[in-house]
Amino acid sequence: MRERQERNQRAAAKREAAEQVRKRREIRDRLKRLVDGQIRNKPAEQTELQRHFEYGGKIRRVHVDTDQLQALNSGALGVIQLSGRYLLLDRSLVEQARSFAPELVALLVDLDEAGERQDETEYHA
Repeated sequence: MRERQERNQRAAAKREAAEQVRKRREIRDRLKRLVDGQIRNKPAEQTELQRHFEYGGKIRRVHVDTDQLQALNSGALGVIQLSGRYLLLDRSLVEQARSFAPELVALLVDLDEAGERQDETEYHA
């Protein structure tokens, strides 16, 4: 009887693990469809700057040009993590991704926070 119970527990754990894998794959596929043709990254040799940010408890970076850096810092662009890459996307796409996969949003500056920083910069200038 105990052996049967342990077998049932192992089977339940396997089913749960398979379900988790299925859900992650489904989210990844949905995200790939969302960002298809919308990625704003440029090759590293065409960018002169790096934008650093914290994600997953570590400091990460994405290569950007001057305009992209300004757009990231103002909240017009955001960064998601997909298949080990950090992708620059328009804010609307990042917010859509956040609705079903918030753990994959690596960087999205809060518009209120960006506005306050802009106000401080203008005041001190």
